[in-house]
Amino acid sequence: MDFVTSWSGGKDSCYAMMKAVEEGFVPKVLLNMMNENGKISRSHGLPLTLLQQQAQKMQLPLEAVPATWNDYEAHFIQTLKNLKIKFSLDAAVFGDIDLQPHKDWEDKVCAAASLQSILPLWQQDRIVLVNQMMENGIETMIVSCNTQMGESYLGKIMTKTLALELEEKGIDPCGENGEFHTLVINCPLFSSALELPKFTAKTYNEYCFIVWEDAQ
Repeated sequence: MDFVTSWSGGKDSCYAMMKAVEEGFVPKVLLNMMNENGKISRSHGLPLTLLQQQAQKMQLPLEAVPATWNDYEAHFIQTLKNLKIKFSLDAAVFGDIDLQPHKDWEDKVCAAASLQSILPLWQQDRIVLVNQMMENGIETMIVSCNTQMGESYLGKIMTKTLALELEEKGIDPCGENGEFHTLVINCPLFSSALELPKFTAKTYNEYCFIVWEDAQ
């Protein structure tokens, strides 16, 4: 079964893709929805250059689609339809864990594009999942977080100790509710680790995020 990965650049989409590959499915292309200017990803605020670097290290094409929130769904469905034809796809893989509205939306857009939606991480225990990700070689860095966590967490590499620390503070260790987002720096799918540009931290509208030097 050939698939497109809904690729955020973070740990959940990466591990979902790894699990799909373990099942014998074949990745053909990565899909990321960008902001209107096409320079920064909508979900994780990652510059296009970093997403391209990840794709290159997996030797996969990246489809980066600019969209507003208003036309996000229409662009997503049309892109799935186009990619299905271009790459003879059977399915789309998503990294969601247990938010039912997200799964409902993914089932809906895949049905509109005549693709099967696959969620390899669905309804698994969050702290167990985070530990599995690290045990399976995913190295990931926090690139944005809410102000409950604060700027001091930006740039931190996820470890089992850090995951426990977050859980003890009442913060979901997967960040499934948007508490934080990550960037995969290295994993078994990559030929080598990412080369990261310099960055600074910024807080805006109750959210802390990394500003990358090459994304100005």
